[in-house]
Amino acid sequence: MNPPGLDLDALGAWLASAVPDAGSSLSASLVAGGKSNLTFVVSDGSSEWIVRRPPLGHVLATAHDMGREYRVMSALQGTGVPVPRTYAFCSDPEVIGAEFYVMERCAGTPYRRAAELAPLGPVRTRGISERLVDVLAALHAVSPEEAGLGDFGRPDGFLGRQVGRWRKQLEASHTRDLPAAEELHRRLAASVPADSATGIVHGDYRLDNLLVDEQDRATAVLDWEMATLGDPLTDLALMLTYHRLAETIGEAVADASLTPGFLDEDEIVARYAAASDRDLSGFGWYLGLAAYKLAAILEGIHYRFLAGQTVGEGFDDIGVAIHPLLDAGLTAMEEN
Repeated sequence: MNPPGLDLDALGAWLASAVPDAGSSLSASLVAGGKSNLTFVVSDGSSEWIVRRPPLGHVLATAHDMGREYRVMSALQGTGVPVPRTYAFCSDPEVIGAEFYVMERCAGTPYRRAAELAPLGPVRTRGISERLVDVLAALHAVSPEEAGLGDFGRPDGFLGRQVGRWRKQLEASHTRDLPAAEELHRRLAASVPADSATGIVHGDYRLDNLLVDEQDRATAVLDWEMATLGDPLTDLALMLTYHRLAETIGEAVADASLTPGFLDEDEIVARYAAASDRDLSGFGWYLGLAAYKLAAILEGIHYRFLAGQTVGEGFDDIGVAIHPLLDAGLTAMEEN
C-alpha cells in the first residue's frame, strides 16, 4: 500500500537503477510529516533507506528545497560533522510527484522531551548536551569553500537581512499590537553588528534534530532544510533561545533541555567558546535576534490558532508565551 506522497512502484523502479544493489519491490512507513518535509523509511526486504520529499500540495521551492538538503549533507561527508550518508537525488518530479532524495537510516534517538531523556540520569544527560555543543562547534569550523559550498548562500549582509525577514513574517501574522516586538526590532536594526566569519548555518539546530545512539554518541544531524551560509553565531543563539522558551511554556515545545544534568546556558556558551575562535563579546545581540525570530514564528502559530487553522491541542498558550520571549530578547540587548 502506498503511503501518501510515495508511489512505491515508481520509486522502486527508480531506486533499483539509482542505488547499487537496491531492489524494486518496496515497503514504506511515514516517520514524520505535516507542514515540514515528509520522511519515510523504505525497505526492499534486505536494506533500509530514508526517503525525504516536500509536503503534499503547493509549496514554495525555497522552503522545501530537496537539492539543498542533499547537497549540504553530501558536502559534509568526512568533515567530522555527523551526517547520514547520501545515496541519490532525483530532480524529476514525474517519478513520485516531487523532487526527493535517498539517504542512510542512522541509528539513534532525537531526544525531544525531558521525560525521554531523564531516565538516562544526569551524568549521561550532561554528556549528551556536551556532544550537542561539540557538534555545533565542529560544523561552524568547517570551511564552506573547502567543503565545496562556497556558493551555497549569500553571507554578505546576512544579519541585516535576517532582521528584515523576520519583521516581514511578524507583520504577515498581525492580530494585535506588540510594543515589545516593535522595540526589539528597533534596537536590532539600529545595532546590526558586522557578521562574524562566514560559516555553514544549520538554521534550526537543537537536540531533537540530532540523533544520539545507545552509547550517547552523536550519529547524525538532521533537517537541513534551512541551511545556508551566514553568521554561525545565529545557530548558537537560536538553540539557547529554544531552551529559554522551554522554561516558559514547557511541554508545548521541546523541553529536553530542562532535564537534570543538561548544561545550563553559561556552560553551553563557555563550552562553545572553548571549541571555537569566534568572538562572543556581542552575543546579546544574537540572542535578541533569536528571540525576535521565534516570536515571529510563534505569532504565526497564534494567528492560525485564532483563525481555527491549527490541529490538535497545546496552542492556547502560544500567544501568551510570546511576551516573556520578547522581554528576554530586550534584556539580552541591554546586556550586549
